[in-house]
Amino acid sequence: MPGKSVIHVVEDDRAMRESLLDLLEDAGYKVRAYNRAEELLARGAALEPGCIVSDVRMPGVDGLTLLRKLRAAGPKLPLMLITGHGDVSMAVAAMKLGAVDFLEKPFEADALLAAIDAALRPEQSDIGAVDADMARRSLQKLTPREDEVFKRLVAGKANKEIAIELGISPRTVEFHRAHIMEKLAAKALPDLVRLWLSSRLSQL
Repeated sequence: MPGKSVIHVVEDDRAMRESLLDLLEDAGYKVRAYNRAEELLARGAALEPGCIVSDVRMPGVDGLTLLRKLRAAGPKLPLMLITGHGDVSMAVAAMKLGAVDFLEKPFEADALLAAIDAALRPEQSDIGAVDADMARRSLQKLTPREDEVFKRLVAGKANKEIAIELGISPRTVEFHRAHIMEKLAAKALPDLVRLWLSSRLSQL
């Protein structure tokens, strides 16, 4: 809830950092901004409870490495990553590491605020969680070809790579991807990754 939690923003681009700072403060949040991930890590146990919003591509410790370090350090703050369009493999890796969300630039302000609001809920550890059986049933809606595309998407492969592997055109991959998103009621790649991870639980 605004005013009760601190949003830690890690962004090396000054203009983007200041834009995020203004947006979040206007929404009522207390914000701490960091130019580099190392600055946030240096706070250690002094890091106030809240949520972390971090860029992925940064000099030194990047967003994925930051996520790994925080997970290994003990108490976990929910962390979401933001990055430029097209970093499919990064989105997959981030979700597997436990990122609560992954937003591609440019994103709508409302999308970021909604993601932060969800991350700050008491049940945030279950954000995006899907029942294993439900996930498996959802994936059964896919045709064999869609399933082939889906598995490659959640493996972090780009449309062109999938097209080459399956011997189809990138446009056809895009067509299948759109149908997959519609059938699975997914808004973005992280939703597909969550479904895949949840479906795997039923096999353990």
